[in-house]
Amino acid sequence: MANTYTQIYIQIVFAVKGRQNLISKEIREELHKFITGIVSNRNQKLFAVFAMPDHVHLLISMSPVISISDLVRDIKAGSSKFINDKNWINGKFNWQEGYGAFSYSKSSVDSVIKYILNQEEHHKKKTFKEEYLDFMSKFEIEYDSEYLFEWIED
Repeated sequence: MANTYTQIYIQIVFAVKGRQNLISKEIREELHKFITGIVSNRNQKLFAVFAMPDHVHLLISMSPVISISDLVRDIKAGSSKFINDKNWINGKFNWQEGYGAFSYSKSSVDSVIKYILNQEEHHKKKTFKEEYLDFMSKFEIEYDSEYLFEWIED
């Protein structure tokens, strides 16, 4: 797009179907590389990705040539197929429907990257549900709890 200039930073969060702990440390790095390839092949810039056992965080600089929903669809479909083709889990792997997408200013990029890459420490203090509900509150997003992720009660 000639003469089109944007600066759009989006943190994307999505969960494993049924919130099962299926993403092991042993497969994490290869999954990160695969997701990075999907984002890059869609001409977007990935700043950070981190997969916890039951959910994933990404920070992406988006250009307006693709919608967030199309990019998330491509990431989830491609990575599900990748995980299934690798036979990393017993049974069929799927991501839950839906995702969170939260926008940030350029001045927040470094802190969001640190936040994403520090997920293991962060989740020693806070559950994914608490984290996600904090995002909803911080970004003042109205929601119906019936349509949030399926939660495993701790």
